[in-house]
Amino acid sequence: MTRFSDLALDPRVLKAVEEAGYETPTPIQAQAIPEALKGRDVLGIAQTGTGKTASFTLPMITLLGQGRARARMPRSLVLAPTRELAAQVAENFDTYARHTKLTKALLIGGVSFGEQDKLIDRGVDVLIATPGRLLDHFERGKLLLTGVQIMVVDEADRMLDMGFIPDIERIFQLTPFTRQTLFFSATMAPEIERITNTFLTNPAKIEVARQATASQTIEQRLFQFTPSRKDRSFAEKRATLRALIRSEAEACTNAIIFCNRKMDVDVVAKSLKQHGFNASPIHGDLDQSVRTKTLDGFRDGTVHLLVASDVAARGLDIPAVSHVFNFDVPSHPEDYVHRIGRTGRAGRLGKAFTIATPSDDKYLAAIETLVKMPIPRAGAPDIDISDRAEPDARRPSPRERGPKRGDRNRPVRDHGREAPREPIRNVPPVAAEAPVPAVAAPAEAVPQPRNDRPRDDRAPRQADRREPRPERDPRPDREPRAPRDARPNRDQRREPVRRDDGAVVGMGDHMPDFLTRSFARAGSSAE
Repeated sequence: MTRFSDLALDPRVLKAVEEAGYETPTPIQAQAIPEALKGRDVLGIAQTGTGKTASFTLPMITLLGQGRARARMPRSLVLAPTRELAAQVAENFDTYARHTKLTKALLIGGVSFGEQDKLIDRGVDVLIATPGRLLDHFERGKLLLTGVQIMVVDEADRMLDMGFIPDIERIFQLTPFTRQTLFFSATMAPEIERITNTFLTNPAKIEVARQATASQTIEQRLFQFTPSRKDRSFAEKRATLRALIRSEAEACTNAIIFCNRKMDVDVVAKSLKQHGFNASPIHGDLDQSVRTKTLDGFRDGTVHLLVASDVAARGLDIPAVSHVFNFDVPSHPEDYVHRIGRTGRAGRLGKAFTIATPSDDKYLAAIETLVKMPIPRAGAPDIDISDRAEPDARRPSPRERGPKRGDRNRPVRDHGREAPREPIRNVPPVAAEAPVPAVAAPAEAVPQPRNDRPRDDRAPRQADRREPRPERDPRPDREPRAPRDARPNRDQRREPVRRDDGAVVGMGDHMPDFLTRSFARAGSSAE
């Protein structure tokens, strides 16, 4: 049997491995480490939970034992798809390089650029990063990749699912051509194979298990149920999940519950808390400090149930996970392999339960085709009536919400009770009358004669038939106004009114003296 001492590793690395409690390497480690120590490119394909992280960490520390890093020019680069996986690689590096003087830097989102820039400026031997944050530092001029000697791509198939392949290709082009590349993946998609053919030079292909297969130490079960109503499917599925957890209460030390949507992660975690379970959510929209705290609590046992999206399905090494519950059937069959791979690690026994509805049949068929085996069916557990009556806290779908505002068929709600919509007009009922015989329409319409009479000969309009209203003076205390015909017209009103003696009426009988004075200047002749 091969032991770590037979793999020509650095004695300081062997001491750290022995202190960590490992003596015998896994099959992927026993085959990948010797090839990596020779300086060859390695293409490793193995199911999750087989120790791929140590397959590149141990030889990388041994190869970097000689040399010194320069500022802003890391000597090695490790790319991981998620922040959690990158942080896990950094923890493995700290464990196995504790007796060396190698330095590292972790570049992930959710952390300030300033602290990361300080580490890069001092020079690091190992740079562990996610593709997005790495390119951010490079575009800001804080990082050079021309000194990379070893480049590692971990969980390459997850990179493909998350859309990082263009970034990976760009990063490959920024590194030297003479680098050593270690490429690890659980599945081998056609796009992954194209990248390996482009950027790897005569790699040593190591495949220790059939692609996309689950570990034999995992007991798989499929629970299918049909909801009583379509709008109650989500609530009844939560009740089924709680019944499964209670049925495994004795054997379930901790568990990871996977959902397809981030919104469902929050709802399921809240529902479990309301029913007395110790559960916490984790997904990509949470702050990095919250995600780290949740994972630490799950590792040390303060969190019993971890409700997660696929951000936690790849690469996380939590050895003592006893159960995995697939609340939703994954739409990508490869995700099923990675999800259930969180349990049954390092030779331990584990259980993976999947809850499915009739709408998940096509996804189940794709999963069984990929793993080349049928998932054993099991009967749905009995659900308590009180559990089934839980209110649905999820936002309903458009079909569940019913008709929109303005729809004629939309019922009017009165204090929570549906009432029939009132008619637009209150038309009194018409008494039944005898049927009127139908009259046949004339074969041809008879044209009506035109009214060519002059306008004056026509009948008077409605306004002309109205009687004139008597004029009323708003001030009855004054003398009555003169008739309309006796009033002066506009031209007459403009002329001044004079008395019989010729004086102008309007300023009174007295005229001011200044009107009769002359304002001509002194010494000027009057005109």
